[in-house]
Amino acid sequence: MPRLRIGTDGMTAPLVETTGLGVSYGDVTVLENVDFSIAPGEIVTVVGPNGSGKSTLLRAILGGVTAAKGRVRHAPGLQIGYVPQKLVLDHTLPLTVARFLSLPRRVTHAEARDALQRAGVSGLEGRQMAALSGGQFQRVLLARALLSRPDLLILDEATAGLDQPGAAAFYRRIEEVREETGCAVLMVSHDLHVVMSASDRVICLNGHVCCEGTPQVVAAAPDYRALFGEGTRGALALYQHHHDHSHEHLEGAE
Repeated sequence: MPRLRIGTDGMTAPLVETTGLGVSYGDVTVLENVDFSIAPGEIVTVVGPNGSGKSTLLRAILGGVTAAKGRVRHAPGLQIGYVPQKLVLDHTLPLTVARFLSLPRRVTHAEARDALQRAGVSGLEGRQMAALSGGQFQRVLLARALLSRPDLLILDEATAGLDQPGAAAFYRRIEEVREETGCAVLMVSHDLHVVMSASDRVICLNGHVCCEGTPQVVAAAPDYRALFGEGTRGALALYQHHHDHSHEHLEGAE
C-alpha cells in the first residue's frame, strides 16, 4: 500500500504541489499562476475546455514539460503510475497481454495476474493486445500503471473512445483501486457528469484555476457554468458518489 507522508507540522504532506506554475510553448502561454496540490488517497479531477492546459498540467507534474514560472514539488520517493489517453500499437505485431505488461521491466506471472485483477480484467494474460476491445485495452493500461504500486495514479483522458457505460464502469474501478490500494488519483476527462461524481475534489482549468472544490460546489460555480453551460449543473444527479463501499448506480438515464 502506498506510504502516508506526514509533514514536519504533523499534517499529511501533499504528494505533488505546484506553486505559481506557468508553462509556455514559444510565445503562447498555456498555464499561468496555477497553484495545485493533491493529498494521499485523494481523487482529484481536472476539467476544462479544449486548449485549457489540462494535459499540460499533467505533463508538468510528470516532468515532461519545463515550467516557465513557479515550481513543481514531489514528495520524496513518490511513485507515479500513468494511464495515457491512447497508446498506438502495431496490430501486426504478435504481443500478448502478459508480454506487454513485462515491457520494459519483466514482471512475474503472479504480478501480472494481480495487476489485471485489480484493473478488473482477470484472465487476459494470454490474449493478444490487438484482439482486445477498447475497454479491455484501457484496463490493461491501468494494470500496467498499477504494477509500480503507485502513490499517485494519473489518468489523461483515459476513457476517450469508450461509450458512457464503459466510461462509468472504468471510473467505478478507479474508485475501487483507490479503496484497495490507498493511492491518490489525478484525472483529466471530458466525461463531466461521470468523472466529477467519482471525485473528492474538482479543479476547473482554463489557462488558470477558474474554480475548485467538491463536485457540487464546482457544478454550481458561475465560472464552471459559463464554460460548460447551464445544463451541466444537473448532470451530476445522474450518478451518486458514495465514499463507503457501495457502488454507484445510473439513475434517470434513458
